[in-house]
Amino acid sequence: MANSDSSTDPSISYDDDSSRRDVILIGAAALAAIGGAAVLWPLLDQMNPDASTLSLASIDVDLAPVEEGQAITVMWRGKPIFIRHRTAQEIKDAEDVKLDQLIDPLARNANLADTAPATDANRAAPDKEPWLVMIGICTHLGCIPKGQSIGDYKGEFGGWFCPCHGSQYDTAGRVRIGPAPENMYIPPYAFSSDTKIKIG
Repeated sequence: MANSDSSTDPSISYDDDSSRRDVILIGAAALAAIGGAAVLWPLLDQMNPDASTLSLASIDVDLAPVEEGQAITVMWRGKPIFIRHRTAQEIKDAEDVKLDQLIDPLARNANLADTAPATDANRAAPDKEPWLVMIGICTHLGCIPKGQSIGDYKGEFGGWFCPCHGSQYDTAGRVRIGPAPENMYIPPYAFSSDTKIKIG
């Protein structure tokens, strides 16, 4: 009678069995990882912003109808953007301010380095000094300052006045008086032509 004990069978290699087992385990782990990724991908992908949100990531604004001395407000990403076509006097008033007179010495301009000083030139677009484009939110508690509309009180510095706690901004949107700690922020924008800008 033949012995059924495989431990004495010289044709069986135990090294082959362990190698085969390792390949099966690695293959099973790889399939499990691929299956897990296939299950998780739709869950992660649904967290991306939808097309309507992405379409608001940037906006184009036509400045042709805005005459010198006028201002408009547009919405970008749910925030009011103040765009003012400044007069020569408003530009001169802003240029005459010394940096040591400012509460916040930084430009707060997304188009420049974080350490750029708050000169009037650093608050406006290069070669487009009459145009001031900024996020129209007071940096104290998020109020919307007055000064965009005709007849609005613009404060002592001819710019914007936040009636909630009395912060006042000059004609370059820099805080001059009040509890606001920082200048109003300049969003990322660029002129696509002489009369059009792209914000975002």
